[in-house]
Amino acid sequence: MQLDAMYQEIILDHYRNPHNKGLRDPHNGEAHHINPTCGDEVTLRVTLTPADGSVIDGSATVSDVSYDSMGCSISQASTSVLTDLLIGKTVDQGMRIAEEFNELMQSRGQGEPDEDVLEDAVAFAGVSKYPARIKCALLAWMAWKDATAQSLQNEKEGAS
Repeated sequence: MQLDAMYQEIILDHYRNPHNKGLRDPHNGEAHHINPTCGDEVTLRVTLTPADGSVIDGSATVSDVSYDSMGCSISQASTSVLTDLLIGKTVDQGMRIAEEFNELMQSRGQGEPDEDVLEDAVAFAGVSKYPARIKCALLAWMAWKDATAQSLQNEKEGAS
């Protein structure tokens, strides 16, 4: 039971003291997502920097993630944790982390999260037991994927 209390404290800490909140420029991708079930909303911006200085692709660095959001503590904390996990990683690494988080959320409380990969995001393991809350935890992650896809698409169209 102590582990559950620690996880709850991590979520509340990220909710009360959000990291990287506030939309920043410049950015090269943005997505706005709404959870119609509960009304949570997030607008998320991503800034990708090419690894070799020329083309944004899977090796590009996630140099910034910023957001504006409103909603429950789970969606707010999940967004804050996402920024901590993904800033400084490559796009490919970020996608793997996002997939690991998605798998945790689909585990119905039976998953064994990899703390080396998910760090503070392991605190959301208990959320996976509550289907109505899973969308709250995944909201920003889906927005990040969309904003990143937009960045990659913009680069592809700009290179044509």
